[in-house]
Amino acid sequence: MTVDAHHHVWDLTVRDQDWIRGPELAPLRRNFSLADLEPQARAAGVDRTVLVQTVTVPEETPEFLALAAGHGLVAGVVGWTDLTRPDIADELARLRALPGGSFLKGVRHQVQGEPDPEWLLRPDVLRGLAAVADAGLVYDLVVLPHQLPACARAAAALPRLTFVLDHLGKPPVASGDREPWAAGLRALAALPNTVAKLSGLVTEADPASWTTDDLRPYTDAALEAFGPGRLMFGSDWPVCTPAATYTQVHEVARELTSALGPAERSALFETTAARVYDL
Repeated sequence: MTVDAHHHVWDLTVRDQDWIRGPELAPLRRNFSLADLEPQARAAGVDRTVLVQTVTVPEETPEFLALAAGHGLVAGVVGWTDLTRPDIADELARLRALPGGSFLKGVRHQVQGEPDPEWLLRPDVLRGLAAVADAGLVYDLVVLPHQLPACARAAAALPRLTFVLDHLGKPPVASGDREPWAAGLRALAALPNTVAKLSGLVTEADPASWTTDDLRPYTDAALEAFGPGRLMFGSDWPVCTPAATYTQVHEVARELTSALGPAERSALFETTAARVYDL
């Protein structure tokens, strides 16, 4: 079976997704539910998923925990809370005591939107990250390539915390450039407390004309840096949908990793995510 280590849901009648702007994202301006996802995931052989935060509001994480508790597909949640709050340890404990709190596996912040490239290295942020580690949770990194050096420094400073790099750090697939992204990826992967998600690449490519070969250099670089035992598949549904269907994303990931042996493919598509997120 397969674990989808990265997807989202949202309901625009509950809360706007203010990042969905412009004609290229217009297909995303509708509701996407677990009921929409489940038949596509099951058809791809996915039996467990990780539901990941979308917006930086405190109400979303409890909602996601309740969704996980009420639905057999979602096995874990990566939520959001303010890492810089003085009572961060108490807040993480409060979240885990909520209905569905046992599904909380990690925390994420939209670091990609922070103007400071070294936001992760601020003392108040490092203090919050230490509390995440103390709570037995992992930390998902959603960053841009120029922020990868700070990711490596944060991971080196907090060896007790597992850092999960979302979308391979958003490489510039559309332009075909590889540096300095690849150097930043290698530096992060050199640290033993880091893993990465093979996810989100079609979103960084030209949505109208991408090919598997466009994605291959970035997948190969990640396989070389992390190895298949520290990579995990994620669909990034529904953010992927302007560029590819759920089925296409899954099939392309399988094609890009077809040279791996059975044990390596099992790690990438199932066991690494189950281990890292304690599913």
